[in-house]
Amino acid sequence: MEYVEALKDRKYIQQIKQHLKSNSLRDYLFFVMGINMGLRLSELLHVKVEDVSEDGKIKDFYGNNPFIYMNKHVKQAIIEYLHKRQLDSTDYLFKSQKCASPITRQQAYRIINKAAKDVGVPGKVGTHTLRKTFGYHAYRSGVAVSLLQKHFHHATPSETLRYLGINKQEKIPVKIDVNL
Repeated sequence: MEYVEALKDRKYIQQIKQHLKSNSLRDYLFFVMGINMGLRLSELLHVKVEDVSEDGKIKDFYGNNPFIYMNKHVKQAIIEYLHKRQLDSTDYLFKSQKCASPITRQQAYRIINKAAKDVGVPGKVGTHTLRKTFGYHAYRSGVAVSLLQKHFHHATPSETLRYLGINKQEKIPVKIDVNL
């Protein structure tokens, strides 16, 4: 497996979102959920409509152990996608165009890698970039490394920091904003 990096520059995140949204709402939703929820690729590919929506309303949380918050960006992307697609509640959210199964890991890689190349992202980018991007930006905005360690199932905080591409000597300003 090749080492990939988090998208640390928000400019590239916005460019990829715009690029994907103009080409495919499914691929856009895949990217938005990946960078905002930090799910493993295998988990993300197997999300079904019923996992995120109930009685036509988008849920606040995905899963049940642990619960993973679906923020306003994820909810909006789901709403837009489901409005354009006729999917049953038991359908995979990232349904292949060729069959009832979800897109493959290879197709997911092609989507993310091509979008990154199309907008000029430097470095190596793959599907794991989504999860790392989630963690990197969560850490930068004040989420404790211990919580991220638990989310990623890492043994130590240093493993989590290394995974996110954060050097311990690097002085990163962290915003802790309770927004009361």
